[in-house]
Amino acid sequence: MERVWHRQYEEGVPTSVPASEQTVVDAMYRSAERFADRPALSFKGKTFTYARLREMVDRLATGLADLGVEKNSRVALWLPNLPQMVIGYYATLRLGAQVVNTNPLYVEREIEHQFNDAGVTHVITLDYLWMGKLRGIRDRTRVEHVIVTSIPDYLPFPLNFLAPLKLRKTGQIAKVKREPGVHLFKEVLRDHAPNPPAVEVRPGDLALLQYTGGTTGVSKGAMLTHANVETNARQCAAWFPFVREGEEVLLGCLPYFHVFGMTVSMNWPILVGMHIVLAPNPRDISDLVKSITKQKVTIFPAVPALYVAINEFPGVDQLDLSSIRGCFSGSAPLPVDVLERFERMTGGKITEGFGLTETSPVTHANPLNGLRKPGTVGVPFPGTDSKIVDVQDGDSEMPVGEAGELIIRGPQVMAGYWNRPSATAQTLRDGWVYTGDLAIADEDGYVQIVGRKKDMIVVSGFNVYPDEVDAVLISHPAVLECATIGIPDPKRGETVKSFLVLVEGQSVTTEEIREFCKSQLAPYKVPWYVEFLDELPKSSMMKILRKDLRAQETGEQPEEA
Repeated sequence: MERVWHRQYEEGVPTSVPASEQTVVDAMYRSAERFADRPALSFKGKTFTYARLREMVDRLATGLADLGVEKNSRVALWLPNLPQMVIGYYATLRLGAQVVNTNPLYVEREIEHQFNDAGVTHVITLDYLWMGKLRGIRDRTRVEHVIVTSIPDYLPFPLNFLAPLKLRKTGQIAKVKREPGVHLFKEVLRDHAPNPPAVEVRPGDLALLQYTGGTTGVSKGAMLTHANVETNARQCAAWFPFVREGEEVLLGCLPYFHVFGMTVSMNWPILVGMHIVLAPNPRDISDLVKSITKQKVTIFPAVPALYVAINEFPGVDQLDLSSIRGCFSGSAPLPVDVLERFERMTGGKITEGFGLTETSPVTHANPLNGLRKPGTVGVPFPGTDSKIVDVQDGDSEMPVGEAGELIIRGPQVMAGYWNRPSATAQTLRDGWVYTGDLAIADEDGYVQIVGRKKDMIVVSGFNVYPDEVDAVLISHPAVLECATIGIPDPKRGETVKSFLVLVEGQSVTTEEIREFCKSQLAPYKVPWYVEFLDELPKSSMMKILRKDLRAQETGEQPEEA
């Protein structure tokens, strides 16, 4: 069906994508055949070809099967962006089992909840995470086997000898005790041939239990099928026709345990034969910059905080970042001045997009070489439909330019939440995902996210969208980062409060900030309170956590993460 936004697609981008005929692993195998001798992964100077990646995946799959992993087993991958993460991901899916991606920053309580909720029986993790967190709670889970690896396992010589000395000092390496059910990753690969058992896996089969951030309560497992995930990778490929198959170099700094990193920095690049340069610590900006310059990175998916950090990196103007051709930004609004400075510095272009866990995740993006509208997340991806509906009835479509809830339909939409039929019924209605995001669509179909339903501030009966306030604040030359929330007010119901991090060397007063906002916002939207912080609380994806700021103000515990 023709949609208004299809007119904005750049040349070569289809309006839809074919239904999936292959699984996520099939896509990797196909690339291993087409690009066998091309680099697939690089980690700190050590490179694995696509042929080598396939062999390691098959060896691990054989070992996992030997340890009892079968179709519909749940295997937790509790790892940063290491070669072992990529190998473990495809090996698990090769057996028809489901991946349960787990944040390495999780504490024992969060791990126990996720593993028990998903029914995890096998875990692939790092030595210090096993010894420091999981070992003590293993008997409270259903975990039968743990495959333990170490950061230096796949470092090149001499780093594989020197790194352990440094990592011991930071607690990022630990000696593993030999005990029943515990196995070493490298030994599992060494002791098994690349000959996993034949398992029938179809596109409609479940591939992942991808847990949400839990911002509205206990985190839930979104059930993503092979078709969901593989289709979203192909939608990314369709959206970027400038990508040269088998030639691009992508910096894999977005965490693979997060759905954004999994699709945009792993599944999509492997689908089209990119060389992925792994960066396990996205907060190490020095390492990111060195990787870009040394490896001549051409594709750089990131979040706004990373673009800000690279723009502000000491001496960045003297570095050659001109290899960058295309970038993808998501998870939070990207300030226009940040986009413009990064593009001037690199010569590349940034497209801003949108997605969520429940949609594998990408649903919208600006055309990279077409009409980009800064401040919007662009238009729906090929084969994706979206509407802005009334917040109250959830059905009436809102007129152009008026805010409502964004709902989405497409082949990347999840099958539902694991063991949560009531939550599924609330979020999935007649094939539409109700995102909980408040948005506005313009006459061309471009969508602007103005906030979350739960974040909306009501001041004396008037709606205030925090993203709108933040967009004004971030345009002040002294402001580096900001976050706006509503705090209780006995007279007005809620009052607007903003938290600011200033550019180093800059100073500004609360009154100056308020006067700046008064020229661009209605009086009830202007922050009544302003607090200056050294840094804002962020998630592992470098996303600002308003929920933590609200908890700080109210004295209550933040919602589950």
